[in-house]
Amino acid sequence: MTQPAPLDARWQLYRLLSDPFRLRLLALAAEEELALGELADLLAESQPNLSRQAAPLRQAGLLSERRHGTRTLVRLDAAAKSDPVVCDALLAGRSMCEKDGSLARIATIVRARDQKTREFFARPPHTDEPIVLAPELPVYIAALASLLDRRALAVDAGTGDGALLDVLAPAFDRVVALDRSTAQLARAERRVLARGYGNVAFFSGEIDDPAVRHAVGSGADVVVAARVLHHAPLPRETVAALAALICPGGHLLLLDYARHADEALRDAQADVWMGFDARELTEFARSAGLTNVCVRELPRGLFQNGVDGHLSWQLLSGKRQTERAHSR
Repeated sequence: MTQPAPLDARWQLYRLLSDPFRLRLLALAAEEELALGELADLLAESQPNLSRQAAPLRQAGLLSERRHGTRTLVRLDAAAKSDPVVCDALLAGRSMCEKDGSLARIATIVRARDQKTREFFARPPHTDEPIVLAPELPVYIAALASLLDRRALAVDAGTGDGALLDVLAPAFDRVVALDRSTAQLARAERRVLARGYGNVAFFSGEIDDPAVRHAVGSGADVVVAARVLHHAPLPRETVAALAALICPGGHLLLLDYARHADEALRDAQADVWMGFDARELTEFARSAGLTNVCVRELPRGLFQNGVDGHLSWQLLSGKRQTERAHSR
């Protein structure tokens, strides 16, 4: 049986939770992991004062913080949810946040994370770029080496200028190329036209758009997402959306950066996240229902050009269970 906390500790907890501002802060942190700057915006408070208010909540074990580059991300500590007093406090805080509109604004805050990314990829090319084999091609080939002999359908999520299509289109009967930027899709279509690929269908939109689901039908044999996740406002949900496109027995191949500290890429590439730990990627994939999950770092010599050539790349692979395996 769990022993009750000492009376003085409970008194301190009640004192902490008597402040309406802290209740709202806890409720927002329970809804989504948010940066201190994002919380300050939601609560219409200065960031220094918000940090002072959050400090005792963190010390009491109610809030968890983690550093991501120069930002501090805050969320409700998972263990705090088991305390009935905290649960009551969260209900009260959520009610206040619903009334003042801050709870509804979380979705806007999350969308704003990648606004700079959207603007970056919407820029038209300055010149007529020659059609050449992508310098990243060896990396993509390394990723595709783990494929099974199922080649009916591949999905290129976040196709960009279509560099990966030079690998997928010759290897699969049909390819669905998806990107939310029409400027990027125009470049990919130009590549496909120049190469003469007749088996590529293009879609402009998000990964979970109904048109994409309809085109994929019962699922793809492989879904590839190359350097997509570090632009996603909610990486876990993005991995889940990618996994939903896979047929039973199919694979997800996700290429992205290992965690790094190069803040300059936020401006150079409109990156939202500075890479990911292998444990993060593994947890994202398993929570999306994938099995046989593996994360491995790729040889750095495979790609040395470009603004991100100094970073380490890693491959996440995972498999969707067959219906027979799932029913066991």
